[in-house]
Amino acid sequence: MPIVIDALEPGLARVMVSNPTRRNALGPDEFFGLAQAWDRLEADRSLRCVVVTGEGDQAFCSGAQLDADFSAVADVDEMVDRALLKTRLFSKPLVAAVNGHAVAGGLELMLACDLRVASASARLGLPEVHWGIVPSGGAAMKLIDQIGQAPALQLLLTGELVSADQALAMGLVNRVVAPGEVMAAALALARTVAANSPVAVAHTKRLAYGSRPRQWAAQEPEERRSAQAVRHSPDMAVGRAAFLGKKPPRYGDA
Repeated sequence: MPIVIDALEPGLARVMVSNPTRRNALGPDEFFGLAQAWDRLEADRSLRCVVVTGEGDQAFCSGAQLDADFSAVADVDEMVDRALLKTRLFSKPLVAAVNGHAVAGGLELMLACDLRVASASARLGLPEVHWGIVPSGGAAMKLIDQIGQAPALQLLLTGELVSADQALAMGLVNRVVAPGEVMAAALALARTVAANSPVAVAHTKRLAYGSRPRQWAAQEPEERRSAQAVRHSPDMAVGRAAFLGKKPPRYGDA
């Protein structure tokens, strides 16, 4: 199964991206699996908190699998929206156990989580612009609001990856722990949240986010137009070929 859902203990569940040979990249099956997971867990009234992670100790999620065939997907943008909770506020608290690198769409999946525990060995970033892609899983809309203009634009426009400690200093994660302690630390945090009143927690989360989901939904059509424009530009082909060929891209005039 590309997405594994399991019960950790009463009231706590784990959603795990399971594609370890591809650094937990997201192909069509993984995207669909995530979208279905959120629908299933949203309907579970016994659930109080969800831990989100990737399989193994190398990667939380490395983003979209660029060599996967998405041609059979009727609406890629809608699929990404549902899978990465781009414009939807999931009612239960989400804790990211960032067990390894969180890159591109993987970082955008982390951005949908309310609390984040990262491995000291993890690196995080949004390298899409380096490969001729727009970060269209929500980062371009959400990141300035989450961590402020200067650090957000550093990540968005340079495409560089940062260390877990740098991510902590930016406010991108809540805590950094030793690689072998990530899941335990995330679970401890989830237990603390789950011990509180579920009604109060749900309302507090909704109030904390306020009108932001409506703002994301209003902005999302423009993000889709931008993503489509870049997908049909020569830069997309150059970046994809360079990525798959493991060589630096060479772009022409902007």
